[in-house]
Amino acid sequence: MEKFEDRLKKILLQYLRQENVVGERFPICPDVEDKWQELLQAYLPDGVREFNEYPMVSLGWVMFIGMAMAKFWDEDWEVYGALNTLSLYEGLRNKRGFDEMDEYILEDVLKLDEEGCKKMTETVAECASITNTLLRKENVEPGTKEALQAYLDSLHQMYLMGMAVQLNAMGYKMLGLN
Repeated sequence: MEKFEDRLKKILLQYLRQENVVGERFPICPDVEDKWQELLQAYLPDGVREFNEYPMVSLGWVMFIGMAMAKFWDEDWEVYGALNTLSLYEGLRNKRGFDEMDEYILEDVLKLDEEGCKKMTETVAECASITNTLLRKENVEPGTKEALQAYLDSLHQMYLMGMAVQLNAMGYKMLGLN
């Protein structure tokens, strides 16, 4: 049986390719990927707190964080990569507060115009909806170890999708080796 995280990745990539915001090959960026565990520890208290009432926010915001991390990697990873990961997360969250972290990332970190912000918000919302639907169909009992693992897998894929979308937006293309 296919693992939940693998199914989720496949479905999210299919949607993002259909929207032309990622290419055929999934972009990899080990520097950004390596920050995931530390970012997860920083994000988890906020994400869990929001999940019951606002699952789309809990799932979607981490995709925005993945975008921001890819942008930081492109701008000056020597500086950003050396920063404490908790400080990086708190910097994103505290500029306008958790509820407006999406707008801060879109407007001030990614520097998107109004139309770009609207399109990216719609894309992230759809990814969060897809993820939430798949998570709910997983039929794991809330509050169990399995439910937590499915939630963590969901956050991980949303983070990676954010990274991929931003790398693509900045012109990075993954090419096959001959």
